Amino acid sequence: MKGYRIAVIRHGRTKANDSGIYIGKTDYPLTEEGKEELRELYEKYEYPKVGRVYTSPLERAVQTAEILFPDREMTEIDDLREMDFGAFEGCRAEELAQLDSYKKWLKGGLDNPPPNGESMRNMMVRTYTALNTVLLDMMEDGIDYSAIVTHSGILMNMMSCFGLPKFKPMEFACPMGHGYEILMTAQMWQQGYCFEILRKLPGYESVGYDDAGEPLFDVPEEEGYEGAF
Repeated sequence: MKGYRIAVIRHGRTKANDSGIYIGKTDYPLTEEGKEELRELYEKYEYPKVGRVYTSPLERAVQTAEILFPDREMTEIDDLREMDFGAFEGCRAEELAQLDSYKKWLKGGLDNPPPNGESMRNMMVRTYTALNTVLLDMMEDGIDYSAIVTHSGILMNMMSCFGLPKFKPMEFACPMGHGYEILMTAQMWQQGYCFEILRKLPGYESVGYDDAGEPLFDVPEEEGYEGAF
């Protein structure tokens, strides 16, 4: 069965990441520092030579793709955009801490969206739709290796929901400009809605379990994972 490799990458730094606020649909560009961080990653590591890059339509993702995958054909997929945080958009966690609506949202659940925002169920449905679109496009055009540039929330939940081996979403948190290489086959996707997680990018560190059953990769201690995506 033919396999299709995809590099799934988190976009670079924005002003919202520095401020620690929730941003989903708000179209923040990369900061100059964020662009420079990505350029340094590009110089230090060898990112995959992909045939096509699929990006969220938001500027921070498109700009990241242009830096890490220069001169590559890009296709924007609306379903790769970040979750809509509704009334919490643009706010810090400490500003929301006393709100009953925020406390309710923090309890989680597939059908527990922020006020006027998006549910986790809806986000995962469109994440599935985006992956399906990418796979079909790769198959139709004979592309063996592509990249997806998206947002932290999408990336973490994509890996946790559809990826093998199975870990919790926060165990897939990664620095900006980093991500994972996955392997999709038509059979795995059609029969189990799943893909294989091969390794971390850009350093090509294998993903798996140790003898105690713990993940072989660490969640980085970086401010902003719970807020700015």
